Amino acid sequence: MHIALPIFLLTASVVVLATIARRIGLSAPLLLVAVGAAVSFLPVMAYPFEVDPEIVLLGFLPPLLFAAASNTSLIDLSRERRQILQMSVLLVLFTAFGVALVAWALLDVPFAAAVALGAVVAPPDAVAATAVARRIGLPRRVVSVLEGESLFNDATALVTVNTAKGLIAGGAGATTVFTAGRDFLWASLGGAAIGFVAYLLVSWVWRHVTDTVTIVSLSFLSPWIAYLPAEKVHASGVIAAVVCGVATSHAAPKIQTAQSRVSEQLNWASMTFLLENMVFLLIGLQTRTIVDGVRHSGSGLGRTFGIAVLILLTVMVLRPVWLLSSEILSRRWGWSSTAMSGRETAIASWAGMRGVVTLAAAFLLPTETPERAAMVFIALVVTVGTLVLQGFSLGFLSRRLDLHGPDPREDALQTAQLTQAAVNAGNRRLEEELDDSEFDVPDQVVSVLRHQGTRRANLAWERLGHSDGTSETPSDAYRRLRSAMLDAERSKVLKLRDKGVMDHEVLQAVMGSLDLEESMIARVQDYDRSLTERMLLTPEERQFGCCHLADAPFAVDPTTPEGCEECLQDGTVWVHLRLCLSCGHVGCCDSSVGKHASKHFTETGHPVMRSFEPGEGWRWCFEDNVLG
Repeated sequence: MHIALPIFLLTASVVVLATIARRIGLSAPLLLVAVGAAVSFLPVMAYPFEVDPEIVLLGFLPPLLFAAASNTSLIDLSRERRQILQMSVLLVLFTAFGVALVAWALLDVPFAAAVALGAVVAPPDAVAATAVARRIGLPRRVVSVLEGESLFNDATALVTVNTAKGLIAGGAGATTVFTAGRDFLWASLGGAAIGFVAYLLVSWVWRHVTDTVTIVSLSFLSPWIAYLPAEKVHASGVIAAVVCGVATSHAAPKIQTAQSRVSEQLNWASMTFLLENMVFLLIGLQTRTIVDGVRHSGSGLGRTFGIAVLILLTVMVLRPVWLLSSEILSRRWGWSSTAMSGRETAIASWAGMRGVVTLAAAFLLPTETPERAAMVFIALVVTVGTLVLQGFSLGFLSRRLDLHGPDPREDALQTAQLTQAAVNAGNRRLEEELDDSEFDVPDQVVSVLRHQGTRRANLAWERLGHSDGTSETPSDAYRRLRSAMLDAERSKVLKLRDKGVMDHEVLQAVMGSLDLEESMIARVQDYDRSLTERMLLTPEERQFGCCHLADAPFAVDPTTPEGCEECLQDGTVWVHLRLCLSCGHVGCCDSSVGKHASKHFTETGHPVMRSFEPGEGWRWCFEDNVLG
């Protein structure tokens, strides 16, 4: 069979199954593993089907880790470093040796082989846990901790597996503990150093190259630029790829062009979608080969399955035992300010889904390893078992613990505040440029520049309000009318293209500008839709050191509770209402025609207003431009 056909079938299956999973609200990794396992027993399936572990560890793992690291905040990793270090190193070792004791008692293997098995099943997957966590909507701090753990725990597990492999091969000696510690330190520190050097190399190229295609291509090479040299010198390629990904992502806004960042995000999103889903399909497709390997071994399928279930339960129990015990001890020792809360720890202790690294590491065990077929089967059972048992029950547990994902109302408030601060900074810079300019800038140019910033800020504040469906906001009107205009412009360009009166390169440039503007409008619409589904804002207690907010009340009696005082007099229509907390004046927002709330501040100097929309309690200080 030509190699192109299997690649096509794998890719098409991933696209179809992942789409179905999204439509029916099921975890894509679970569905892909289940379908792959079912297909593996079909007569038409090639047998034996076994994926070379080097393909996974060198082909799939580096880009997936790099992509996950690129989407992880360096600030969050630094803030949660104690928790992440504990879970990615100590918890992995605790699980590995706990499982080793059980396996040593149940399987006829030396302790070194049992430790290797423990290290194989110890690390949660970098994709499965966070994919499920984001799908069911866990708090951002829990997701950040799980992401940080899954980025670094593979390094601990693989170093432990390699150490155990050396002992299995007869390398035990008096310096075993010293050698293991030395190897672990070199893997960690050496991998981090090589990853940082890779980041310096990539960032140097970024500073000297502005071509978008070249920059995106270099981004695709970056995981292996860090991973391969680290593995060559027996350091951790996992840590190298992660460090390089986090560092380049943190520095990208300063050293990379905006166009290349947008293009890179789109291309990486497509690549990671295919890779991370394909690895779970490949896990399922190996099921028959692994099962038959145990059936033909001396252990027997029934006995091995029983042992696998016991080890699965051990893996699932050890994680909450460690995390809950650590949480109790951290509170007793006064570390509660940096540890997760009890409920967050409970949900994190159940988010231990295993994945592709577990199975790939099992296949890396030497052929002379005692009970190797049984160990590979146990790794499969642990992987599938955690995906099914924990993956399906994680959402139920989060609801019982009353843990929810990020509140879109809080996101809307932060978005409005951040956008307003950015627009204010841009306006100040505009005034500085105008003062220092050697040329006379036309008034209409200055007016357009100011209007663009104001429109973006107004759009962010409009998300905080509620539309009754009888009118549309100015931003909604702009998007609707501009979308219609773009559609007409594109139709005209296509007609000229079909007549053959324009050069292809010119047509591409014009179509590209139209597509870019339309994609920006569509992206804003999607973001608005996700935020405005539940937008009943609760009062905000934060005052950001503003004395006006601290002194102002949260409510006063409105002078005109039926609407904007000036709009009612003028017969105009407002968008959203604002209440002055000094005198009770009700005015309209800056997206309205009259902008009477801001005009009231200009005329009276009353500094603080609050939203007068139903269910909203946020306040704004005109004097200091802060939210409270």
